[in-house]
Amino acid sequence: MSRTGFRRTFAALSVCSLALAVSACGSDDDASASGKTRITVNCMPPKSAKVDRQFFEEDVAAFEKANPDIDVVPHDAFPCQDPKTFDAKLAGGQMEDVFYTYFTDAAHVVDIGQAADLTPYVKELKSYETIQQQLRDIYTVDGKVYGIPRTGYSMGLIYNKALFEKAGLDPDRPPTTWDEVRTAAKKIAALGDGTVGYADYSAQNQGGWHFTAELYSQGGDVVSEDGKKATVDTPEGRAVLQTLHDMRWTDDSMGSKQLLVINDVQQMMGSGKLGMYLAAPDNIPILVKEKGGNYKDLALAPMPGGQGTLIGGDGYMFNKKASPEQIRAGLKWLDHMFLTPGDGFLGDYARAKKNDAPVGLPEPRLFTGAADAKDQQVKKANANVPVENYQSFLDGNQNLEMKIEPPNAQQIYSVLDGVVSAVLTKKDADIDKLLKDASGKIDGILARS
Repeated sequence: MSRTGFRRTFAALSVCSLALAVSACGSDDDASASGKTRITVNCMPPKSAKVDRQFFEEDVAAFEKANPDIDVVPHDAFPCQDPKTFDAKLAGGQMEDVFYTYFTDAAHVVDIGQAADLTPYVKELKSYETIQQQLRDIYTVDGKVYGIPRTGYSMGLIYNKALFEKAGLDPDRPPTTWDEVRTAAKKIAALGDGTVGYADYSAQNQGGWHFTAELYSQGGDVVSEDGKKATVDTPEGRAVLQTLHDMRWTDDSMGSKQLLVINDVQQMMGSGKLGMYLAAPDNIPILVKEKGGNYKDLALAPMPGGQGTLIGGDGYMFNKKASPEQIRAGLKWLDHMFLTPGDGFLGDYARAKKNDAPVGLPEPRLFTGAADAKDQQVKKANANVPVENYQSFLDGNQNLEMKIEPPNAQQIYSVLDGVVSAVLTKKDADIDKLLKDASGKIDGILARS
C-alpha cells in the first residue's frame, strides 16, 4: 500500500496526464534552447498545498541558482503515482525524466524495461552511501542500481494515552504482544459511550495490507522466499485471524461497524473514540490537523508481537530514455531536495517549524552514521511535537525484522481483504477454509506474474 500521509501536511502527488505530449515528460531532448541540461521531475505539491508548494519552489530555485547549467521542470497533480495510469505512462513514453515510485514498484519497472541503469552514475550521488542499506537494496536488481530511496516508514501501534489512563492502563507501557493488545482493547471498550478498543481496516485492499503487517509481527510471511508460493495458510496466519475474531466477537472490543478504511479509523482516533490502531508515524499529523486529535494524547509503540514489521516508502527512478547528462543532473537534484541531512524540502526542520509543520516525528529515518546523527540533531533542535510519546517505537524497532510488502501486493491484498472482512463480519467464519482458499488464489497470482 501507499503511505497514509506524507512528510509534512500534503498527500503525495503526481503529474503529467496522458494527454500531454511526450516532449512534456521524459524524452531524449536533454537541453533547452539556452543549452542547459533540462530535466522533468514529478511529485511537486499542488497549488492547494500552499506552504509545501512554496517550499518546493524555493528549493528548486535554490538548486538552479547553484547549478546554472541545469533547468528543472517540475510537474504536479494528484497523486504522485496513480496506479491506474502508471504503467500506461511508462509504456507510452510519457513518464518524466525523474519519476516517483513506491518501493513495491521498483522490480516491476525494471522488469518491463522502463528504468535507466544508474549504476555507472550513482557514485556521483553524494548521499548514496549514507542511506540505509535495506532501503538501497529495494532499488537494486541483479546487482544494478535503478532508483534512489527518498523516504521510508515502518508500521507501529498508534494509541490514545488519555483513553489508556481513563481505562486504568499505564500510558507509558503500551502493549508489546497481541494478548496485551487484546486485554487493553477490552478495558478501553468497557469505557462505553461508543468507545472502541482496537480498530482495523477490512476494505479497499487495506485489510489485506494490515493482515500482512500483522502476519509479519507474528513472524510469518505472505509468500515464500522465492516468491512462488503463498505462505498464509500457517499457524501464524491463523493466529492473526483468531485474534481479530476474538476481539470482534468474544470481547466486543472492535465495535459493531466493520468494513472500515483508513479515513474511518483516523476519524475515530481523532475524535477520541478509539484506543489503538496500526499505522505509520505520518498518520499522527493527519490525526491532529484534519481529524481533531491532540499531539499530547497520541503516542506510538512498536508493532506488537516482537517479530517483525512492514516497511514501505518511496523513491525516484529515471526514465530509460534519460541521457547521461540528465541522469547526472537528476542525481544532483535529488541530493539537494531530499537527501541532505537537516536541509532541503524534507529536511529543513527550522523552516518547517516556522511554518507550523510537525517536526520531531520518529520517521522517516533514511540515513545512517554521521548523516543520521546530524539529521536527528537538527530535528531534535526544532521539535514541536512531544517526541517522548514516540520513544518506545524507536527503541522497539531496533529489535524487529523490517520486511517490505510482498510481490504483486495489490492483487494479494485484494484476496486477503476478503479473508479479514469475513472474520470481522461473520461470527462463524471458517478461518481454516478462508486461509486455504486465499492460499490457492495467491498461488495463482504468483504463477501468472
